[in-house]
Amino acid sequence: MHINESAENYLETILRLSETLPVVRSVDIATELGFKKSSVSVAMKNLRENNYITVTDAGFIYLTESGREIAAMIYERHDILSSWLEALGVDKDVASEDACKMEHVLSKQSFNAIKEYVNTHILTN
Repeated sequence: MHINESAENYLETILRLSETLPVVRSVDIATELGFKKSSVSVAMKNLRENNYITVTDAGFIYLTESGREIAAMIYERHDILSSWLEALGVDKDVASEDACKMEHVLSKQSFNAIKEYVNTHILTN
């Protein structure tokens, strides 16, 4: 289940948007990420071809089971890493930006150690 960082970001964005919008469209993703709609359309084509999303005739975008799995993993990493950095005293916006970078490159072992620490020492307080 290895995909590139860009695709992971798109999937995470679709997941986050689907939690607040009744339907997700390419224009919503473009607005959220600050990208041109044409760039998003190319990315959606690639995600669709790799069976990470489905797109209805009306242009509504839905995550497939495999797409949701990846999006949920990246979303969890982002939340845990942001919480950890904020607990260390990093400004919320900086922590979020840094978490975005870290979430894609951290090994599973390192992430699990950070997650355990955050869940034990930070989220319980």
